[in-house]
Amino acid sequence: MKQALVDRIKNDPDYIRLVSERSRFAWILTIIMLVIYFGFVLVIAFDPSFLGTPLFKGSVTTIGIPIGVGVILSAFILTGIYVRRANGEFDELTRRIKEKAKEA
Repeated sequence: MKQALVDRIKNDPDYIRLVSERSRFAWILTIIMLVIYFGFVLVIAFDPSFLGTPLFKGSVTTIGIPIGVGVILSAFILTGIYVRRANGEFDELTRRIKEKAKEA
């Protein structure tokens, strides 16, 4: 009985859509974060003087500080984007899949 339910869920178009879209979306956000992070690391490695440039004449704060903060904030922003979509579209698909499973 349980295996039949599992098979029915795995063949459900909503389940297939959920798995596909959630995976694709997660990979897109992962790639974006990796590009941001490794871009920052590559700038540190190959042009550290750029990040050491003062924000304005006489400033102690360098360009690297706001860029580093931006890298950290981008992680929070991308997480928020994922959570928003997960709580909306992905949760709705999950609810429909569960309802269909209960009917059987």
